[in-house]
Amino acid sequence: MDEQTALRPGDRRIDRDQRLLTVENLHTYFYTHAGVVKAVQGVSLELKKGETLGIVGESGSGKSVTALSLMRLVPRPPGRFVNGKVLFAGKPIIDVVDESNNGRVRLVDRSISESEMRKIRGGDISMIFQDPMTSLNPLLTIGKQIAEAVQEHLGLSKKESMNRAREMMEKVGIPSAAARLKDYPHQFSGGMRQRVMIAIALSTNPDLLIADEPTTALDVTIQAQILDLMRNLSSEFDSSVILITHDMGVVANMADRVAVMYAGYVVETGSLDQIFYEPRHPYTVALLNSIPRLDQTRDEPLKPIKGSPPDLLTLGPGCPFAARCPNVIDICRQEMPPLDPVGAAHLAACWNPVQEKVA
Repeated sequence: MDEQTALRPGDRRIDRDQRLLTVENLHTYFYTHAGVVKAVQGVSLELKKGETLGIVGESGSGKSVTALSLMRLVPRPPGRFVNGKVLFAGKPIIDVVDESNNGRVRLVDRSISESEMRKIRGGDISMIFQDPMTSLNPLLTIGKQIAEAVQEHLGLSKKESMNRAREMMEKVGIPSAAARLKDYPHQFSGGMRQRVMIAIALSTNPDLLIADEPTTALDVTIQAQILDLMRNLSSEFDSSVILITHDMGVVANMADRVAVMYAGYVVETGSLDQIFYEPRHPYTVALLNSIPRLDQTRDEPLKPIKGSPPDLLTLGPGCPFAARCPNVIDICRQEMPPLDPVGAAHLAACWNPVQEKVA
């Protein structure tokens, strides 16, 4: 690729002091025959330039739906944004206001158009999906799948796009990249497919990379390689990262800040040290306590979180963690607590927060 068509870190960049992503009171619901599934409820997040935000929680907590909402990939129907705002580099990619009154539903949508969103999706914002086994098209070569994203968002010629595809395959550590451009997904191992997904996501030099459980289907050794690769490439390309996972160890190695989700809510958010050493929400403490420690004996039992996550079809008015919470008090069953400050840039949604520090 020649110097005029080559992409350099810093191309199409916003000011580092500017807030890259702002999520305000986002609600994403699914309208099903069984009822309304409130998958995301009032989520508010911020992401600065060059920052890595980890979103953690059990399966069904709303992490992946939040990511799909940010990409505007929630299937409609049955999914629907019923309230909230998402600003990316100042653009309202989602801006829905619920002005319903007296039982009459009225949603005012001021979001950017789908054609505008298509220019952002895959270009300024890229996503690594959860399962590399099913995310790649089995009928297209790997080279074509990387190159088509480059052609669509950067306007390069077919030849330039294939050169870019080869360059990205080399960056993610795929050997004999030029020869493997014509291979199909079934000719790659799981770890190599995940490398291809990273190559596709970073090929357009995005400002924001969303990684949804990027190491779930991989063995431990390959997981470590993929995480190192993501860390190094996001730094090289100057991309901000939202990392979605249920693995607190992955978060500890990758994130600058952490948001903890439960039953569609963000229940705590803070810096990495605040979440790991000064957690204030009982659910965060329970997540940390459930991780096996190297210093515990074989006879010491694991500490699972008692009970099961709530049914999102039948959520009551109180805190959704109340039925499993050791700190529960009467108000917890009656009213959802607000996400309030419990320290410097540290927020927790709890009526009776944990006070002691974690050793």
